[in-house]
Amino acid sequence: MKIVIKNIQAILPDGEGSNKIEQASVVINQGVIKSVLTGDNATSVDTSGADKIIDGAGKLLMPGFINCHTHSYMAFMRNVADDLAFGDWLFDTISPIEDAMTDEDAYWGANLAILEMMKSGTTCFNDMQMNIHQTTRAVKESGMRAVISRGLVGSGNDEAGAMRLRQAYEERDASKDCDRLSFFLGPHAPYTCDEAFLNIVAEEAAKNDMGIHIHLSESRTEIENCMKQYGCTPIELARRSGIFDRPTIAAHCVHVTDEDIAILKDKKVSVVTNPASNMKLGNGFAPVPKMLNAGVNVCLGTDGAASNNTLNMFHELSLLTLIHKGVGETAQCISAKEGFKIATINGAKALRMEDSIGSIEVGKKADLVIMNTNTPSLMPNNNLIAGLAYSANGSEVETVIIDGKITMENRQVLTMDEEKIYYEINRIISRMGLDKKVY
Repeated sequence: MKIVIKNIQAILPDGEGSNKIEQASVVINQGVIKSVLTGDNATSVDTSGADKIIDGAGKLLMPGFINCHTHSYMAFMRNVADDLAFGDWLFDTISPIEDAMTDEDAYWGANLAILEMMKSGTTCFNDMQMNIHQTTRAVKESGMRAVISRGLVGSGNDEAGAMRLRQAYEERDASKDCDRLSFFLGPHAPYTCDEAFLNIVAEEAAKNDMGIHIHLSESRTEIENCMKQYGCTPIELARRSGIFDRPTIAAHCVHVTDEDIAILKDKKVSVVTNPASNMKLGNGFAPVPKMLNAGVNVCLGTDGAASNNTLNMFHELSLLTLIHKGVGETAQCISAKEGFKIATINGAKALRMEDSIGSIEVGKKADLVIMNTNTPSLMPNNNLIAGLAYSANGSEVETVIIDGKITMENRQVLTMDEEKIYYEINRIISRMGLDKKVY
């Protein structure tokens, strides 16, 4: 399919590691950005042979957000485990729900998550899940792009851990027909994977040339227990177990020492900050400015809807660019431009996909979002990148293109049955009693 987006304000790389807004016309063909015309050339773009011509007047074109840490199946758990301490939330509330969850529940949860993400400008997400084939099934049907990790829990070479590894490979091998899907290994965390099992996962990742997606240093209790058990921080444990010898995405990293940050930088670990989830569970704020200053690649994620409770990256971007200004008592901290990079190209780097997504450039996949700028939240259009961070809420997203295909147009998702998803979600929560239980 050939798509021409004519004469639109677009967020483009400025050649100096940041972004600028220019009037542009973009030609997409066979899923790839074929040309980006600016200046006088933008008005004279050749539209011959186009299957779709989009008039860019009153619109903004941006690369889709990349949600670098979530658990999509948890979407049906939204608003059922709120205002709880981290341990009570995870072990006493969410884990029992997960134990009662069926494969179909996970599938419809993933559908709801993808629907929400797509309608709020996300075109790729990095997911840790439990029920194989369910999230991948939803991704294939919806047209979304995703990186999937089967969550791994194990102790040494126990059969339970080995079984989960086999499932991870089974799921990867079953999705070779979909180039919108790729796979990492997902050791859950140091408190659910012992050091011997982390060693095994690191060896398996090296053998299979796979990246690693792991939770690290999320809560103070995690740090204390790791120090008691191993005599080191979770980040040092991950380093010495070989996890960081593979390209690694470390979610959270809230409580880190200067030595931890040096390890993250030295081992080229990408850190996913999840400000809403970390605040809601009372875990604190990751020292993002310190990590950025040290040269760590920081990207942005929502975490799952059970702990956020939204998968809206505009909300997360706003928190990212505001919280650290307040905590650091400086307005010159994580600017809107830097926040936008964190939510896009930095995420692509973390996923080993910076050559194909994360920015509007010739040769990259056409994963794009068109926003309506004639809305109260973005009017006047003085500084639209600042507007994305400080005033947009996601309702401005009008059209979504993933892999060169239009998946949402005029706020209507074309690839999913929205009413069917709502029906199935309500059926699940009724069956599980989640509509009646207040935690």
